[in-house]
Amino acid sequence: MARKISRVLAVAVALPLLAACSAPAPKPTKTPSPTPTVEMALAPLTGISYPASSLVHPSLTAKVDNHEDARPQWGLNATDVVFEELVEGGLTRYVAVWHSHIPTLIGPVRSIRPMDPDIITPFGGIVAYSGGQMKFVEMMQATPIYNAVHGRSDTEDIMYRTEARDAPHNVIVKAKKLVSRHADLAMPQTMFTFGPSYASPIMWSTKSASTISVSFSDSRYPRWTYSRLEHVYLRSQEDTVKDYDASTKTRVHATNVIVMFVDIDWRYGYVPKTVMVGSGKAWISSAGKTMAATWTKKSRSEPIVYTDARGRVISLPAGNTWIEMPPADGGSVSFK
Repeated sequence: MARKISRVLAVAVALPLLAACSAPAPKPTKTPSPTPTVEMALAPLTGISYPASSLVHPSLTAKVDNHEDARPQWGLNATDVVFEELVEGGLTRYVAVWHSHIPTLIGPVRSIRPMDPDIITPFGGIVAYSGGQMKFVEMMQATPIYNAVHGRSDTEDIMYRTEARDAPHNVIVKAKKLVSRHADLAMPQTMFTFGPSYASPIMWSTKSASTISVSFSDSRYPRWTYSRLEHVYLRSQEDTVKDYDASTKTRVHATNVIVMFVDIDWRYGYVPKTVMVGSGKAWISSAGKTMAATWTKKSRSEPIVYTDARGRVISLPAGNTWIEMPPADGGSVSFK
């Protein structure tokens, strides 16, 4: 009996030992991997910092309609730069440039004009438009810019007419798809000198300007009103009609508003050509202040340079820029 009890005790003692021997070894503690560093870079057309990889693609420029039947347009609040130019009949159109953000859709786009090659060439990349007089189309195609023209075989799945508008104010561009198809093209060069807002000479200007009223003609006189809440200028068409973006349903806005007076070349009859290569008077506005400037553009391929009264290049606060180009003869601007 004693031997039997001894054997039971021996088994009882062995069982915890076996359990201890069969327990899994503790897992080694993993050293956390370092968080990958995202390389940042300044966007060449706005001076705003973004992940560098997001900027490695070409800019997209489009000739955007500004007829009453084309409003509100798609994608204007995603632009980096917009030029407003005089066209026939006292109307205006936009040369709009996207790079930092490429929206899904932009437009409506219209036909090319004789000054557009001089405006667009420094940006490189792609230009989208609906066509135009053959001599103007040939002028645009003579530049190093890739021409995406509505109605051609290479754009039939990218440019289309929307039923939301009446022709000819209804040609829409699938912007993201167009840019992705030409990802091998270079990103744009830097167009402006940017600096922190507090370092810009505009910030130290003594001339306040909460409202900028521009006149191109009796038909086109946009107005910009500075919003101290949003720190941007809000745009109105024809003085009082609030201007909206159809994509975002928000007011069209700009960090910087530049008014540069230009000469008009009438060699093409009723089609005015804005003279872009040369120099002239300009006004630069940001953060509710305005300073006088001189604009200079030495050649088609070079960007516009803005200088102060001492000849120093003006630094703009980082952000998007609208450039109004009223005619020196007959156009005007006022501030209050």
